[in-house]
Amino acid sequence: MPLSEHEQRLLDEMERSLYQNDADFVAKVGGSRVRPSYRSVVLGILLAVVGIAVLLTGVFVQVIVVGILGFVLMLVGVLVAITPGRAKRAAAFADEQAKTTAPKSAQPGFMDKLNDRWDKRQEGDR
Repeated sequence: MPLSEHEQRLLDEMERSLYQNDADFVAKVGGSRVRPSYRSVVLGILLAVVGIAVLLTGVFVQVIVVGILGFVLMLVGVLVAITPGRAKRAAAFADEQAKTTAPKSAQPGFMDKLNDRWDKRQEGDR
């Protein structure tokens, strides 16, 4: 059974509202993506390569402590490569704070209107 024009318009409006609310939710919860600096990526890769070399050396000479040290160096290298710097994290935090304190538009959304209509109907039935 096809939808009437009124039902089709309501469905379209609900879909637009859902996309808008979903975008707001993602922007609120998702946070901003901060890329690590070029310098930290290069340093991290170098540390990881040195860690692999130390790990292989530890396996070759059969000394467990050297192998563990190589693994730790690899882990630190990866963490350095993917972690953003302090200045970038502080700037991203300030941007996020500005987004959350920004005033929203005064126009009520579609769902707000529907909720108001529902409340009015419930009050009228009493």
